[in-house]
Amino acid sequence: MTEPLKALDWLALSRSTLDRVGERRRDDPWLADAWADPRTRVLVVERGTALVRPGPALVLLGPGEAPEGERYLLGVDADGVAHFAVSAPLPAIEGSDPADLRRVGAALSDRDAGLLTQAVALQNWHATHTHCPRCGALTRLASAGHTRICSVDGSEHFPRTDPAVIMLVHDGERILLASGTRWPADRVSILAGFVEPGESLEQAVAREVQEEVGVVVRDCRYLGSQPWPLPRSLMIGFFATADPGQEIRIDEDEISGARWYTREELKAATESEEIRLPGRVSIARQLIERWYGGRLPGDW
Repeated sequence: MTEPLKALDWLALSRSTLDRVGERRRDDPWLADAWADPRTRVLVVERGTALVRPGPALVLLGPGEAPEGERYLLGVDADGVAHFAVSAPLPAIEGSDPADLRRVGAALSDRDAGLLTQAVALQNWHATHTHCPRCGALTRLASAGHTRICSVDGSEHFPRTDPAVIMLVHDGERILLASGTRWPADRVSILAGFVEPGESLEQAVAREVQEEVGVVVRDCRYLGSQPWPLPRSLMIGFFATADPGQEIRIDEDEISGARWYTREELKAATESEEIRLPGRVSIARQLIERWYGGRLPGDW
């Protein structure tokens, strides 16, 4: 029997320290008291960005300082302090700048990474689900930002997350890296794709690899998952084994090039900046460095 792989031990956007207190989302008196509490902290989000101070650290406001906007309950910390997000234009605060998850997600603390990831995911969902998918009527926010309710038929709609597999293909000695058709020539990563209806995660891994590079894989091993709220995905990471000697046949609509790298070739190519790997905020980078066995230089 093949030994299971050890799960990835650090993923930038899978960190959080708050209790999401789902039981409080419909508790209107508790929500009102929490918003009136001066200890409560509020994160303002605008189109996926928030204000960040050097450190970096999120700028969190008191309820009385927060602008008007859609309000989402994010959770409660170990000291009982409630945290909300408000979807609104970012205020002007000296010493801070707007930043998004790609820029600062890997550098934020566990608490701040979890806050911004959840807030951006909720804001993106609300922005694209203003109308009922059943009848087309307007919907309204409910459950402290965790559902929307149709104004005509009363149907309740929950935030949507699209599962996507992301897989490091290797043959034991070599890793397969590819470039997307819209990327700069030196940018490479591992393969990924959305799970189709009626498909298992393992089936999606095998299908996507064969569609994109014409390689047959086996022995798909799960290593971890990370939310990617850009706009609403969950990236589910795998290692997949390919038998040596297979010809690469790229899907030219999606892939501009693909090739195999030994560990020595991968190190040399990143050190010379011949290729650039995804940043540490991505699960792709963590999977690549897990296979390599250590840190690699450079990123997008």
